[in-house]
Amino acid sequence: MITIEKYDKKRGANVFIRRMNADPRVTASVAAIVEDVKERGDEAVREYSLKFDGWAGEMPVSESEWAEGAAKCDAFLLQVMKEAAQNIADFHRRQIPQGFEVEKENGVILGQKVTPLERVGIYVPGGTAAYPSTVLMNAVPASVAGVKEIIMVTPAKEGRIKPEILAAAKIAGVTKIFKVGGAQAIAALAYGTQTTPAVDKITGPGNIYVATAKKLVYGQVDIDMIAGPSEILVIADESADAERAAADMLSQAEHDVLASAVMVTTSARLAELVAAEIERQLTDLPRREIAQRSIEDNGRVIVTESLDDAVEIANALAPEHLEVYTSDPFALLPRLVNAGSIFLGGYTPEPVGDYFAGPNHTLPTSGTARFSSPLSGADFVKRSSYIHYTKEALKEAGEKIAAFAESEGLQAHANAVRIRR
Repeated sequence: MITIEKYDKKRGANVFIRRMNADPRVTASVAAIVEDVKERGDEAVREYSLKFDGWAGEMPVSESEWAEGAAKCDAFLLQVMKEAAQNIADFHRRQIPQGFEVEKENGVILGQKVTPLERVGIYVPGGTAAYPSTVLMNAVPASVAGVKEIIMVTPAKEGRIKPEILAAAKIAGVTKIFKVGGAQAIAALAYGTQTTPAVDKITGPGNIYVATAKKLVYGQVDIDMIAGPSEILVIADESADAERAAADMLSQAEHDVLASAVMVTTSARLAELVAAEIERQLTDLPRREIAQRSIEDNGRVIVTESLDDAVEIANALAPEHLEVYTSDPFALLPRLVNAGSIFLGGYTPEPVGDYFAGPNHTLPTSGTARFSSPLSGADFVKRSSYIHYTKEALKEAGEKIAAFAESEGLQAHANAVRIRR
């Protein structure tokens, strides 16, 4: 049964279970794998794939295997994925920063140059599950940003990748696929092996071993983020429908026993109705055991005096997913400053964002929405500044620059300016 409690301003509402602390045993184990792959390449990758996934055959997916597998994808799902990919492309294309150039006095030119990353790697969880939405959400933004090579890695159960994953990769612009998962896949992408090319950035979700590997290789490559368990916070007033609100909370609870589903409402009656609805809907869920444990361990329904209190709670928690299920959701939007993605109104359940609308579903978790953002088209480009000074411009500003350098004790810097006078 989900816990119902009245909001106590003095105690606060830090109800999400934050689990960002590293396990030293996992870190040590992953560090050994990363170093081994760095040293021995494909040989090490195959050994770990055999050990952890029970398979260690040819890693690269051939064009014929890719095409034949993708052709087996369900026709309706294929069309849905194409529509979703178009929505994702349209949204993420708008996020890509533009270059600019400014000409100032004395011929000074200042500018910003935007360049796509050369090669990125995307990690797609595999095995018994298939997540084509992960393929689209990671590869489509890279594709519209202009990345030349998009390398996908995914564990292959008995050497096979599911048709929907292969089809999504075709749609999204993936250029190569490798049958490898786990920490060894992240290490292969970061350092390169005899068959797997080294990339500039790695994105995509994974288990604790994948997340730890991404953390360890950061610096050698860029990464998207270190994601924690799924979270949803629903702000609701008396206008909300209890059946729908309960369904939205369970949509995240079924992810993982560590997931957090929380509602903040101004209606004590709605709180009771939602609690009852959650119990009723749990009985029909295939992933009931997972969802029930998540609800019992990490779920809450918090009753507040006002929507002002609800906004305060939301900003303090900085949730991954924030649903605003009120009579006028857009009235709260300007005041909601900490959230990964915001879903407005009773007809915008969280799965709309997971699969179809266009904004990315790779979102900051564990309170990191206070300072970080969803994966975007901008994450697949880099910005370089450029400067051009004429002789006249340097003559005018040179002594100022030299004096500034000398104030920091950097005489060679000053000399590099004065030698041109």
